[in-house]
Amino acid sequence: MTTRYITTPIYYLNGEPHLGHVYTTIAGDVLARYWRLAGAQVKFLTGTDEHGQKVAQAAALAGESPQAYTDRLAKLFFEMCRKINASEDIFIRTTEKRHHEAAKALWTKLEDAGHIYKSSYKGWYAVRDEAYYEESEIVEGKAPTGAPVEWMEEASYFFKLSAWERPLLDYYEANPDAIAPIGRRNEVISFIKSGLRDLSISRTKFSWGVAVPSDPEHVMYVWIDALTNYITALGYPNIKSEDFKIFWPESIHLIGKDILRFHAVYWPAFLMAAGLEPPHRIFAHGWWTCDGKKMSKSLGNVVNPFELINAYGLDQVRYFLMREIPFGQDGDYSDTAITQRINSDLANDLGNLVQRVLSFIYKNVEAKIPEPEELLGEDREMLAKAAALHDLLREDMEGQALQGYCQHIWEVIREANRYVDAQKPWSFKKSENPKDLARMNTILYVLVEVIRHVAIYVQPLMPASASKILDQLGQSERTFEALKTPLKSGTSLSEPHGLFPRREL
Repeated sequence: MTTRYITTPIYYLNGEPHLGHVYTTIAGDVLARYWRLAGAQVKFLTGTDEHGQKVAQAAALAGESPQAYTDRLAKLFFEMCRKINASEDIFIRTTEKRHHEAAKALWTKLEDAGHIYKSSYKGWYAVRDEAYYEESEIVEGKAPTGAPVEWMEEASYFFKLSAWERPLLDYYEANPDAIAPIGRRNEVISFIKSGLRDLSISRTKFSWGVAVPSDPEHVMYVWIDALTNYITALGYPNIKSEDFKIFWPESIHLIGKDILRFHAVYWPAFLMAAGLEPPHRIFAHGWWTCDGKKMSKSLGNVVNPFELINAYGLDQVRYFLMREIPFGQDGDYSDTAITQRINSDLANDLGNLVQRVLSFIYKNVEAKIPEPEELLGEDREMLAKAAALHDLLREDMEGQALQGYCQHIWEVIREANRYVDAQKPWSFKKSENPKDLARMNTILYVLVEVIRHVAIYVQPLMPASASKILDQLGQSERTFEALKTPLKSGTSLSEPHGLFPRREL
């Protein structure tokens, strides 16, 4: 059986959920829902990253203890998942006991194998990024991300990252699809080739984190703690657990491009040093701007995803985010763009197709799926295009081409609208010629079969809307396997209702 382990980053609790969090979580949800419908065994993980200096500072600023602060913020992220109809199997928090135990087990494994040593760290550190930077990366006193940096000197444990330069390059050469898109892969290879230095992996100047097992005066560097969540959720350190054996080899990490280095350099090195396989695939997506400008509170152009959902509808927002830009590239949000996408793709294309076909059948064919007669060439061609979606969409999902997934479905929807315009089933309804009525029924049957295919494949993108279409079609079998059996004539249809109201800007 096909297995998939799909993860979002665990979200850092230094603020409330924003559009970036929603975007990644919906992308993961679309993948998870698709693979479940395809019959795969799926685990979908998301959660919150709750340790580190930045969280401790944010808690102090809010006048709360770190635990009270993270409890409050983690609840907001859990509620975010409910608001966007995410179907995660596991919501993990790094303050959980099981995670502390897993992070300590990984540390001990690395230390016992001789990959960790104690020394002192001197260099630049950005609290905002929870990242160390080389002197060569500092630009006008700031990190490459624009974050302020501070000079740090303290006793520290180090991971022998330098020893993993060649193994990492060999691994990525042998597994060219392990990082995507290709530009991100090239970025990682270039960084590794520039030379890896040993990595400071503990801190002593604050205490909000996982204590180093052999030296509790130190807390683990937030990234060694945070990244371990992916295996905590599968039962680590019990690598013989069923979940670990089944799912870890099939891990797909969806991340923002700003945390690529941690996931594609540090994380695989930690895993290999612990005798574990690196993640199967790391996919780094881009960022959203607003009306061509970076979102910022000072500009007042930060897009609140929940206000967006309240204004336009959840499925409409889910579709827009997946359809508007190629997954992996940066994208731009505007009210004009989402309005046009809703009116064009959802109201005009899908909504119009479903409404006019099902309304016609409901009023003129006793509200039942008609019996087809002889299929003509154009009928077979239309059905073949719907059937061809299976392989096209599987390829899209294998490569996390979420925009491509949308495009392929909408090509069939638009073709179905052209087909109904060309075949004009309404032109036969007043005929008394049995052949004309048989032809009308055949055209309508073809259209309903195409709509069924579309609705089943749209489920990962817009679960609620797809469910409404399938309800109207009287279809209870909704997995991809159901499409292997032709649509049954005579099934009663529910009275159709409009799905996607048009929007005014």
